[in-house]
Amino acid sequence: MSITELDDSMVHSMAVGAAFTDYGGSITSLDFHRTEDLLVTASEDDSVRLYSIVDATLLKTMYHKKHGTDRICFTHHPSSIICSSRYNLETTNESLRYLSMYDNRCLRYFKGHKKRVVSLCMSPIDDSFMSGSIDHSVRIWDLRVNACQGILRLRGRPTVAYDQQGLVFAVAMEGGAIKLFDSRSYDKGPFDTFLVGGDTAEVCDIKFSNDGKSMLLSTTSNNVYILDAYCGDKRCGFSLEPSPSLTTEATFTPDGKYVISGSGDGTLHAWNVYMRNEVACWNSYIGSTACLKWAPRRAMFAAASTALTFWIPNHSKLNDSAGAED
Repeated sequence: MSITELDDSMVHSMAVGAAFTDYGGSITSLDFHRTEDLLVTASEDDSVRLYSIVDATLLKTMYHKKHGTDRICFTHHPSSIICSSRYNLETTNESLRYLSMYDNRCLRYFKGHKKRVVSLCMSPIDDSFMSGSIDHSVRIWDLRVNACQGILRLRGRPTVAYDQQGLVFAVAMEGGAIKLFDSRSYDKGPFDTFLVGGDTAEVCDIKFSNDGKSMLLSTTSNNVYILDAYCGDKRCGFSLEPSPSLTTEATFTPDGKYVISGSGDGTLHAWNVYMRNEVACWNSYIGSTACLKWAPRRAMFAAASTALTFWIPNHSKLNDSAGAED
């Protein structure tokens, strides 16, 4: 179903439309392609799986037993991905791989990080991408060359994100500080720093809204914050049940009006950002979800733990609510 003007009733009607339960471990990362109806996942079973989100079908599965799979994201090409390694990091330094899903080939290794990569994102405008590692560094890369293009040393567990225009990137570090950099002149240092007042938990995920006006933060204490991306003011925040073994992900809808998040108790929640109220709470059916993203061009989101679920509007619920209003 193509994306339309979302409202509270449509979001409330979301339900599981498809489920994939054949994973041999937890799903560690997932990503939608920006312009094609495709989803890719990485899992602890060393698999990379490609799905069509039009008809909820598995298109391809590849296994990477030597390096494993951890963080994953699409490049601009629909059959090419970047994947971080889980194994042999200290011996090979092959922390990141540029992979072709068309012919199951590694196009390039990116060496530099000596410990696990915990954050990975592709620039929306060019061949640059960023990685953040628990070796306390953020590295900037170019798909066309092996060598690292830039490095930022920092404290804590770094999390990185580009804004939707590719002009600014954000880096979260120790103590909940968010530093903003001009992607064309990051070597000059951050041009602004935000602090989430009262919460010093590490930020484990950052997302910008499509219009660039808002920033979504998820923390290791399972709090979710929406900040003004220009001045850093906290617009609203929501607390969820903590999970002792994993952090949950939150996501904007494409219009930036709603935020969806997982919780440690196995539920999913949706809030209207402007009204600051909860509009839906669902049983995830798959336990605590570590991965959650809304599709860029469709009325659907994907949630994952040891299984993958596609959520779409339930038309019977929508029709019932419309009838009740009449």
